[in-house]
Amino acid sequence: MDSNNTAATAVDTSNIKTMPIIISFLIAGFVGLFSETALNIALQNIINGFGISASSAQWLTTGYLLTLGVLVPVSGLIMQWFTTRQLFLTSLVFSIIGTLIAAIAPSFAVLLIARIVQAVGTALLLPLMFNTILNIIPPHRRGKAMGLIGLVIMFAPAVGPTVSGLIIDKLTWHWIFWFSLPLLVIALVFGAFFMQNVTQLTKPKIDILSIVLSTIGFGGVVYGFSHAGEGGGWGDPIVIVTIAVGILSLILFSVRQVKMEQPMMNLNAFRYPMFVLGLLLILVSMMVMLSSMILLPLYLQTSLALTPLVAGLTMLPGGVINGLLSPVMGGLFDKFGPRFLVTPGLIIVTLVMFGFSTISLETSTSFIVGLHIALMIGISMIMMPAQTNGLNQLPPSLYPDGTAIMNTLQQVAGAIGTAVAISIMTAGSDRYMESAANPQDPNTAIQAFTEGVQSSFIFGIIAAIVGVVISFFIRRVKVDHQAN
Repeated sequence: MDSNNTAATAVDTSNIKTMPIIISFLIAGFVGLFSETALNIALQNIINGFGISASSAQWLTTGYLLTLGVLVPVSGLIMQWFTTRQLFLTSLVFSIIGTLIAAIAPSFAVLLIARIVQAVGTALLLPLMFNTILNIIPPHRRGKAMGLIGLVIMFAPAVGPTVSGLIIDKLTWHWIFWFSLPLLVIALVFGAFFMQNVTQLTKPKIDILSIVLSTIGFGGVVYGFSHAGEGGGWGDPIVIVTIAVGILSLILFSVRQVKMEQPMMNLNAFRYPMFVLGLLLILVSMMVMLSSMILLPLYLQTSLALTPLVAGLTMLPGGVINGLLSPVMGGLFDKFGPRFLVTPGLIIVTLVMFGFSTISLETSTSFIVGLHIALMIGISMIMMPAQTNGLNQLPPSLYPDGTAIMNTLQQVAGAIGTAVAISIMTAGSDRYMESAANPQDPNTAIQAFTEGVQSSFIFGIIAAIVGVVISFFIRRVKVDHQAN
């Protein structure tokens, strides 16, 4: 298999203005990730407003991740057919259209459609952003560049819940999207002026069967886990069939990619051990982080009866600290490598999960704030170092495939983590209600919900411990190639 034929190659970067390109991505990424976490704080309002269950509301997150899981695998191919500038502007157009639909959504179904349209924009933007950074930044400076991206990527989710809480306190949740819309337009205009093309297009043959197998595979796995989390249960025939069909399709997809001269996704990236280890650590982090980010707002507003504004403020310090630490971790990674960051980070995350598993109706908000800060510090020590170290080991010809693989499986892991967490929470709540002396008492329902949340964090403990074990095998990559 000739990997050089499967990836867009980098152009001469002597005329590339690096900083305007990075700023363009930072603006677009900030707004997209802001709206994602801002909606988490608004979930209770959406549940009440549309008269839906928490498991149904979960589809606003899972549907978003499902769309990413279907589209991101194709991104490596798309980046070989369209220029950096074309893809950047197209991603923003989709994000703007989705945000506008969400802002005027009269029903849950319309809001869900809007989220899917937004996800199309994100599915184009995320792999494009990382592939561009790999092509315009030399390896010895990538830690700082990734840290800068991490600053915005983590700061946006941090301020999202707080701004959302302020908006919901005075207005409706629709205004979360009205707030985002002008910022997306600014990103579009800025990108139209400053975005440059950083790759040469190779336009490989499009294999329809690979696209179909990828869509059924990733879509089936995410849908199956999501349906289980929605209340279908793990023994539901729909769950069993969709997961089984998804896994079979992924096996057939992988076999086909290996046999093709010009695969849609070059799986040669898996021949690089540090890429594989970095990928596994990212998947663990995504499952822990996204499951926590959907459980905590629900717990804060249901069990502790906090307003959306106070719940948002409770989660603000951790997110802000995480964002501010990202450039610091980038510099430390460039200097010392990943091992002295990743393993301690995972140990911190494991201890935090133990702490979250003890929360109750009497838990103080200061305790939650402290745990959340520790969680975000741990995540900042894991995500960027593991991702950058893994991608550094790949040759430039595999950059589009490596970023596509990593971004695809991140979304799948996030969807699985979210679905499993909600499923465990629901099962824990049901068990408590079955043994309760007075199930009709509203306080009993709140206590049952809290018990379910405690159970869900046990899943986080197990995932984090697995991550600690994996981290012992990570080592710094010695980069022999340079960004072209």
